[in-house]
Parts: sequence; C-alpha cells; structure tokens
Amino acid sequence: MNIANLLDASARRLPDAGAVAQGARTVLTYRELALRVARLSAGLRFRLGLKAGDRVALYLQNCVEYFEVLFAIWHAGLVAVPVNAKLHPRELQWILGNSGARACFASGNVEGVETIGVRSAEFDALQLEAQAPDAEVRPDDPAWLFYTSGTTGTPKGAMLTHRNLLFATQAYFSDIDRLFPGDAILHPAPLSHGSGLYALPHFAAGALNVIPESGGFDAEEVFSLVDFHPNSSFFAAPTMIVRLLGSPAARAVPNLKTITYGGAPMYVADAVRAIDLFGPRLYQLFGQGESPMTITGLPQSWHADKTHPRFLERLASCGFARTGVEVRVVGDDDRDLPPGEVGEIVTRSDCVMAGYWGNPEATAKTLRGGWLHTGDLGSLDEEGFLTIRDRSKDMIISGGSNIYPREIEEVLLTHPDVAECSVVGRPHPEWGEEVVAFVVARPGTGLTARTLDELCLANIARFKRPKHYRFVAALPKNNYGKVLKTELRKLGSESTFPPES
Repeated sequence: MNIANLLDASARRLPDAGAVAQGARTVLTYRELALRVARLSAGLRFRLGLKAGDRVALYLQNCVEYFEVLFAIWHAGLVAVPVNAKLHPRELQWILGNSGARACFASGNVEGVETIGVRSAEFDALQLEAQAPDAEVRPDDPAWLFYTSGTTGTPKGAMLTHRNLLFATQAYFSDIDRLFPGDAILHPAPLSHGSGLYALPHFAAGALNVIPESGGFDAEEVFSLVDFHPNSSFFAAPTMIVRLLGSPAARAVPNLKTITYGGAPMYVADAVRAIDLFGPRLYQLFGQGESPMTITGLPQSWHADKTHPRFLERLASCGFARTGVEVRVVGDDDRDLPPGEVGEIVTRSDCVMAGYWGNPEATAKTLRGGWLHTGDLGSLDEEGFLTIRDRSKDMIISGGSNIYPREIEEVLLTHPDVAECSVVGRPHPEWGEEVVAFVVARPGTGLTARTLDELCLANIARFKRPKHYRFVAALPKNNYGKVLKTELRKLGSESTFPPES
C-alpha cells in the first residue's frame, strides 16, 4: 500500500472538497491537489531521473507546496526526508550527505546547498503533462526518513515505512478522533514533524489542511482560524498551549474539535488551565521519531473526568498504550519491572521504525529483542498508565524541540579559549526547558558570552544555542573524571544569571 493512495482515494470520492487552505482561503481542491501531485511525480521521475527508493529532502517552511512535494515523492515511489526548516544550512548539508538525497526542495535559496525553490520557474517546469498511477511499493519500503539525534548529537535517520505511516494514521482514527469531510486541521507546528504526520488521517478522511498565513505559530491567528474553520483540530507542543493560554486573544472557541499535544512534558497546572479554557478537547500523546506520535495517549475523556480521585495523577502521566501498541518498563536485563518501579520504556507495534538509515549498530542496539528501546525512563502503574520520570540521554526539550547537549558542547569546544564545557537544561515556565552552558575558559583569555553566542549561531540552529553562559573555574566531576550533570542542573535551576552571563 502506497501511502499516497490516501490522497487519491479522497480525490475520487470528494473531488470538489477543499484539500489545502492558506489561512481562510481554500487554495486547492482534492481534484486539483491530486492532479498537481501526479504531474510533479512525473517530473521527479522523467525530468530529474529519480528512481524508486531515491531520497528527496524537504527543507521547507509550512506552505501549500509542502503537500504537493510530499505526496509527489510517495506517488513516484521515492523516500521523503523532511528537514526542520529551522536547522542551520550546515546541519542540512550533513543530513543530505548522510541520506544520499538526490534532490532538495526549499522555501528559498540556501547558502552552500543546491536546492529547488518551490516558488520558482524550475519547480513549475517539473509539472509535466505525463501522468502515471502511484508507484507500486511494498508495505515495508521506507517512505519517510526522520532524522533524530542520539546521545552523541549525531543525527540518525529513522526509517519509517508505508506500513508505519498507515498504522499511525489508523491509530489516529482509533484513539483520537473520527474525522469527516468538512473537518479541518490547522498546521501552526512544523510539517516536518508531528503536524505533518497528522495531516495524513485528515487527507484520508477528505478534510481540509490549513496553513496559517504566517506559516507558523501565532496565538491570535490560531484563535482566528479556529473561529473560521468548523471542527478544527491541531497538534501543539506544550509551550504552544502555554502561549495560547497567555495570549490576549485567549477565549473559548466553539469550533474547536481537538488539540493533540506532546513532544515535551506538560505541567499539570497548565493542563488544568487548558481544560478550563478549551473544555474536554485535549488529547495527550507520547511518541518518538522512531515510533511517530504513537506509543501512549491520554484521551479527551480522561482530561474531562475531574471528579476522579486520581485525576491529577493521571493528568501528570502520558496515558496508556495506544491501540495495537505494547508498552513495557524494563530493567537493565530487559525484564519487566513491577508497577511503580522506574526503568527504560520499551514499545512494540507496527509503528516502530524499520531501523536507522545506514547504521546497523545503532539499529541493533535500539531494536534489540524486537522492542524499541526509547532511552526514556518511566514507570507503569497497576492500571497501565505510563509516567515519564527522566530522560536517560541527557536530552533537553525546549518548545517541543529535542536538543542534544553534546552537539552544542562540540561546537563550543572548537573555540581555542574554551578549556571545558558542559551543557544542561534548566526549567523554563514557557518553553519547558532552556539551554545553559557551563564554560571553563582558558586563563587570561577574556572570553565572553557574546563570542560564544556568535560561534553557536554560525554552526547550529538558533533554537539550540544556549540562553545563558555560566563561566566557572571547574566542572564538578566524579572519581572517574565524568562531569556530574546532575550537579550542574541543580546549580542552573538555583542560579539567577545576568542577561549576558
């Protein structure tokens, strides 16, 4: 089953229904979108000479053309490599090299990278009159190569198959919502991540996918679009929900169908505030790039049941295993732990990736025993509710984005005046966590935070750079010389830094 069939089926049933909108204006019907996809697919095959299994990158901000390119890639039997548009061009180059992508579509010119702009004559020329049916693919052929970082900060490409994407789509229908023509999904979050995956069930149902005029998240615009489009849903990181709650435009919106949130922990107090404003329309999910959006979930009904004696405790969890998904918590020997004990969260389902692209060692380690080892630590209660306790990989989650300390540390250590450094996260009321760098400068160098900030901005995405630089005489270490990040986190959470410290 080619995942592109979801679009084709809706185009046959509902040719005149709106498929994609820009703000309040419907731009493409299902008939028009399917036609543009088929023509672009022909251009990819016959003009660019791409063959089945070739990788094609999307380095795009949220735009109408995103869906044209994405479905054309699948229609042609190719593999999509969606890349966060916030990543630095050097990071993009690494992903392109590792994936072996033969083409890259971008929102505009990218310094040092050969791309095809989606609003260019070159892009228009790829719309060929020749058409062909969807390419034949096997269920376990890769469809989406999702780059996620490991403990070393080196990105790894999780191979998501057509089977994986179809399972995630069906799990949406099973666990989150029934969808119908006339429903809508807003995309204020990046299409390269969860929001793009949740476009699939909406295309399958013949619903409308709405790209905000801003191309991203603006709280006032979200409220306005929900007012305009009936039965609207959207995916949001917890930080986005906090910003919605704090917006001057915050209000109850009767057109709202569902807010699905995940990607980072949600503080219970914020969840309660969201329930009070939006009503029982929230669904919490826990997933990873290796099992996209589909490990556990806390349904709308559990958000609504305020009279339950364990209401707040359950709200602090991330729910229970999704339909067709198995979840366990295991010790170092991969044996199940009793309820309440903290161990590694492992999962098994048809949503779990096929492996990491070109990395058999990491694949074997992560998928050992037939289970995805998430690297997250948590506990299950006797009723099967999962609570995440910590992240075993020292990952920082800020604004729903994963940030890996070593990647930043290695950039900082390229400066000759940095003797040592260590990066940790500390709590932030809006973003969940913010990045703090503890730096040991070489004596007599006069190293400044501004210098290090410029170094980071030249090498990594802006959202990854430290928000604070703390210069210290030495880093706390154990007897084996390992930096004690627990001590740094404690110091970071207790300290008040000056603006450019």
